[in-house]
Order: sequence, then C-alpha cells, then structure tokens
Amino acid sequence: MPQYVIERDIPGAGQLSPEALRGISQKSCAVLDALGPQIQWHHSYVTGDRIYCIYSAPSEALILEHARQGGFPANRVSEVAAVISPATAD
Repeated sequence: MPQYVIERDIPGAGQLSPEALRGISQKSCAVLDALGPQIQWHHSYVTGDRIYCIYSAPSEALILEHARQGGFPANRVSEVAAVISPATAD
C-alpha cells in the first residue's frame, strides 16, 4: 500500500502541550476508525510550525478525506517514492 508524507502547517505546533497533542491524536484516531482499516497513521514529527505525518492509504483522496473530517490542514501530500537509511549504503 502506498505511503504518504502529509505536511500540516500549524503555527506554534512545537509549543503545543502534551494535552493538546493528545487531543489531536484522539481526534485523528476517531476519524481513522470511522474511515476503516484501509488508512493507517504510523507516526508524526512535530516541529516548530509544522507537523509531518506518515500514513499508508490506497489513495491521496483518502488522506485528504481524513484531513477534511478531522479538521486538520493537509498543506502538502506527497507519495513516498522510496525509503533510504544508512543501511542503503551497504
């Protein structure tokens, strides 16, 4: 199944409290449950003014529907072409 990186522009994201991040996570999970098992959230990276989320889904349209239902921005959605790591150098 394709993987996607979703960039969410959220000013002050890096300053969100643990409680606020928990609330965002709970909302995301509730929407995922409603959408069904075809879409999966793996994890997210929170930076200063942006959250980068890693998802698996059969289409970009489903990623955008999750964002719409959750009220989350999805400023950029990019399908992952390849994954590399230090092991790739071997």
